[in-house]
Amino acid sequence: MRLPGAIEKLNIVLYPDPVLRERCTRIDTFDGQLAELVQRMEWLLHEAHGVGLAAPQVGVPIRLFLCNPTGEPDDTSVWINPVLSDLEGVVESEEGCLSIPGVTVPKRRAATLTIEGFDIEGKPQKAEVVDLAARVCQHENDHLDGVLIVDAMSEITELANRRMIQQLKADYKATMRRKSR
Repeated sequence: MRLPGAIEKLNIVLYPDPVLRERCTRIDTFDGQLAELVQRMEWLLHEAHGVGLAAPQVGVPIRLFLCNPTGEPDDTSVWINPVLSDLEGVVESEEGCLSIPGVTVPKRRAATLTIEGFDIEGKPQKAEVVDLAARVCQHENDHLDGVLIVDAMSEITELANRRMIQQLKADYKATMRRKSR
């Protein structure tokens, strides 16, 4: 796994950037560069007042996400190569995404689940999560498979969000044109 040379310059990637659609690769190396990436992601997460952030959302297609349902700085958990299991119950709620600002989608998610993976040092970890933490884990795990909340929009939700999605697409095209000059 090669990470960008300037990790401190990484920012949240916006829809429809293709990296958001990539199926992320497993992490096999737990080193200082990975720790720097996690530190940058945590800073971006708190700066954006988010509850979760996946590595592809900063342009790095690896299986890593941060979860912080309380918003408290000391409450961020790091999940590397996560696997979700024992998904139970169903709760529907509005869901947003830091990579798709201004768009919300009603989404059904499991109310509880078990998550297993590794911490930043490569040590195995496991947790039973409920409520918002379970929702965040499912949302961020979707990112690792290239799945976005816009994929679950009904026709009515699509209509309600059409203007914002068109604006995000136009902004992305303009950014790509500027970069190609």
